[in-house]
Amino acid sequence: MVFNSLQFVWFFLVVYALYCLMPRVSGPDRGHRAQNWLLLVSSYYFYAAWDYRFLGLLVASTLVDYTCGLVLGRMQDQRRRRLVMSLSIGFNLTLLGFFKYFNFFAGNLHALFETLGWQVDFVTLRVLLPVGISFYTFVTMSYVIDVYRREIQPTRNLLDFAVFVAYFPHLVAGPILRATRLLPQIAAPRRVTAAQVREGLWLIAWGFFQKIFVADNLAPLAARVFAPGAHDTGVNVLLGTYAFAFQIYGDFAGYSNIARGTSKLMGIELIENFRFPYLVLTPQEFWRHWHISLSTWLRDYLYIPLGGNRHGRWKTHRNLLITMLLGGLWHGAAWTFVLWGLYQGLLLVAYRPVAARVSDVRGIARVIAWIVMFHLTCYGWLIFRAPSFGQLASMTSALFAHFAPATADLAGLLVPLLLYTLPLLIIHALEARADDLLVVPRLPAALRYTVYVATLYLIFLFGNFGGSEFIYFQF
Repeated sequence: MVFNSLQFVWFFLVVYALYCLMPRVSGPDRGHRAQNWLLLVSSYYFYAAWDYRFLGLLVASTLVDYTCGLVLGRMQDQRRRRLVMSLSIGFNLTLLGFFKYFNFFAGNLHALFETLGWQVDFVTLRVLLPVGISFYTFVTMSYVIDVYRREIQPTRNLLDFAVFVAYFPHLVAGPILRATRLLPQIAAPRRVTAAQVREGLWLIAWGFFQKIFVADNLAPLAARVFAPGAHDTGVNVLLGTYAFAFQIYGDFAGYSNIARGTSKLMGIELIENFRFPYLVLTPQEFWRHWHISLSTWLRDYLYIPLGGNRHGRWKTHRNLLITMLLGGLWHGAAWTFVLWGLYQGLLLVAYRPVAARVSDVRGIARVIAWIVMFHLTCYGWLIFRAPSFGQLASMTSALFAHFAPATADLAGLLVPLLLYTLPLLIIHALEARADDLLVVPRLPAALRYTVYVATLYLIFLFGNFGGSEFIYFQF
């Protein structure tokens, strides 16, 4: 079930009506427990609507890490505690590794043996990737690691923990929530405020705008340029890469905003996941503004345990490269994702000595720094989106050796690109000026309702209602 479907709209309306009714019928305390049971059952239904066979994986991950948390809470011996944490991490990474990477490694091993002239018969399996497994395994692992570090106390309430893991707004594409933020909100009775309703409705509408108007209308433009065998000049490759940059942003930020909005309507606050990532000047700032929940997860559970920046320049560079390589592989089982992670790591390393100075520049130097960073980011998306190394090389060659501005496809690429991104950029300029992602619901009434009407008008009149899945849906 995806957010941009009628099935989800009806699902959420029914769940929300029951959710609001329960405290009135049963009282605050019993109503809160009934709400949590409703959230758990509806979250499992939401997940099972894609493929009920994989619901057992979600339940297994929940039970294993709930149990590990309880054991860690009682245990004092540090060696044994480390063993329990390792068992939890090993269980989750085994699930993730098998379902996400089995086909990738089996295929590459077979190709290697063929290159060496060895004829090996492989037993091939078609392993499907369960939706959201990259997200909920990170959620449960972070819980166990935090309990191991004694940063949080383990919860003894299995219902609350199961809701924390399976909570449907963030289940299949994030944000990746930490127990310190979400579990207390699940455990305590909730009261929905008028401000939360107003902000939640705007976030839902804005999320649908980002997905249906921006991302899904730009998808065909990017697909045409990135199609296997496409032979475009450099200028059209650049325009197609711009289209994909805003497509993936609109798609992923749109999902996060719908998740935040639906959750606000239920009185539960999720974190911001995107904050003007294309307005930054350095890679360090980009990763503080793009997929914030993942970048902070990688920082806290991978980069810092590796040593962070505590042991000199070369080890800091090594830790950055390892973190981004694994972050690239997390995004997908393909060598292009590994290369993308390496590219991002090299950017972080290259900018590290000058990042603070670049962030402080003003005037025309700031504009130049922004243009450079935006295009470095876009080239990263070219690596990310390219279906093969061969096509990546061909498109890169076109950018630098066959740019040919006179061949720009104005009607097919440039004009639609401007039409579908300009409204997004106007709202972002408003939000960035106020440094507030929720500035629109706080505008004066006349201006606020003008933005509301314009947003809905663009969605319903020009939105792409094909119901396409989110890019990160099966991650």
